[in-house]
Amino acid sequence: MISRREFLQASVATSAILGAGGMAGIGRAFGQQAISEEDLLGFDGYGNVTLIHITDLHAQIKPVYFREPSINLGVGDAAGLPPHVTGADFLNLFNLEPGSPKAYALSSDDFITLARDYGRMGGLDRSAAIIRRIRAERPGRSLLLDGGDTWQGSYTALKTDARDMVTVMNALQPDAMTSHWEFTLGEERVKEIVEDLPFAFLGSNIFDKEWDEPAFESTATFERGGVKIAVIGQAFPYLPIANPGWLFPSYSFGIREAEIQKNVDAARADGAELVVLLSHNGFDVDRKLAGRVSGIDVILTGHTHDALPEPVQVGKTMLIASGSNGKFVSRLDLDVQDGAVKGFKYRLIPVFSDVIAPDPEMSALIDEVRAPYEADLQRVIGRTESLLYRRGNFNGTFDDLICEALVSERDAQIALSPGFRWGTSLLPGQDIRVEDIFNATAMSYPAAYRTPMSGKLLKDILEDVADNLFNPDPYYQQGGDMVRVGGMGYRIDPLETMGSRVSDMTLLASGEAIDPGREYVVAGWASVNEATEGPPIWDVVSDHVESRKVIELEPNRAVKVAGL
Repeated sequence: MISRREFLQASVATSAILGAGGMAGIGRAFGQQAISEEDLLGFDGYGNVTLIHITDLHAQIKPVYFREPSINLGVGDAAGLPPHVTGADFLNLFNLEPGSPKAYALSSDDFITLARDYGRMGGLDRSAAIIRRIRAERPGRSLLLDGGDTWQGSYTALKTDARDMVTVMNALQPDAMTSHWEFTLGEERVKEIVEDLPFAFLGSNIFDKEWDEPAFESTATFERGGVKIAVIGQAFPYLPIANPGWLFPSYSFGIREAEIQKNVDAARADGAELVVLLSHNGFDVDRKLAGRVSGIDVILTGHTHDALPEPVQVGKTMLIASGSNGKFVSRLDLDVQDGAVKGFKYRLIPVFSDVIAPDPEMSALIDEVRAPYEADLQRVIGRTESLLYRRGNFNGTFDDLICEALVSERDAQIALSPGFRWGTSLLPGQDIRVEDIFNATAMSYPAAYRTPMSGKLLKDILEDVADNLFNPDPYYQQGGDMVRVGGMGYRIDPLETMGSRVSDMTLLASGEAIDPGREYVVAGWASVNEATEGPPIWDVVSDHVESRKVIELEPNRAVKVAGL
């Protein structure tokens, strides 16, 4: 039984919560009470070395909503293995309670309700606070490593040619980074930034085309906790295929497995007791590589945006997947003795922005780099009554909106939107601001083209992307998801072979089958062709949202998945 005074205090508290946000406010307050900063960060240190890993930030330095995929298929030897487990299956596999903070952070299940309960995640000032605490707990024993895709993905990164991201990351003081989307700034801008970086920019697989030799530092060596550590950098292998090669014409890439082995062997010969691959290969590529290259103790993997609460062990190599968009910071404590890892403790730390107190210096710096653009960032152009998200193998509602805008604003029959995995989420009822549009579109080749394409070419495009995603050999996978389509439906069997996965292509407006010999008016964006013309995609989407004012999307049933 409670006293009258306790009852009145509870009533006042409830009134305050209702005033702040109604029933959603109650859920959010109770959700936050379920976790504390100590719950997230309390950790009994172990061993003599700590690796701190962040990756795929995509220039998101403020707290965001980001929905994890409900579909993330694995094929070949990866079928049914993490990270290709989602939803309730993921919760069961890792023994996570539905509705819990970790379930919200790591799964798409009940996302809208849990997002309203637990709030946004990420924010580089919160990550900075986590990193500062780990460094204080492990003086002289920690390394902070950035897995790349750091300088691209926001309005301010685009407007400043990544100056904002370079500024805040320099303040965070990583020890090394690798890369992918960084090169879409153009090779001259990358060189300019790298020359002034106060830490290592690693890319053992980036070669100078003219001289056929490494163009960047391959390995950085550190001593932490009395242990000699070699960190080898691995940039995204397929940059000239997945992104416009004309932006970085002097460089070639590739997995270069033999080069990795050579660098591992050289590091061991030089006395390295711990060898770390700081990778942007993608999880399945790294899982295969771990079984083929000997001598790597830890692969800090990136690119495919997977977040796993436990390491994946392949032989003697441990794979760590730390998510994306600033949602997580990985802490891996290792006991390294006599040149070998004797044991470890690991935590994937979810960055709950309402729970973790921000680092005040980083908060001030973030406000400073954003200040010249704040009015534009916050300008409201519409509202969504649908959940807008991007991740998922076959469709994402943010790309459904983009496709709708392309068809409408570019007067097209069919729309194509690339299967990027970057781009934040919006909850039903939220305003759509300029910043939100750019979080899904900010890039250096944004032209929204309009062109005739034959039905055969459309099928060839879908088949090519499907093979990039579902080839059973991970070394032929490039990450990302299926190209999104508007105005058209199709059937896909991921387990079929190249050229036979896509069928039943249909023009939705008429219900007629797509004719291989007929031309259709197609609008899209992010073409890798240098001469592409058209308005920037963010203008196309903004104009469409402003004209509609309220966005409410029908469920996407245009893609039918078979064979699983």
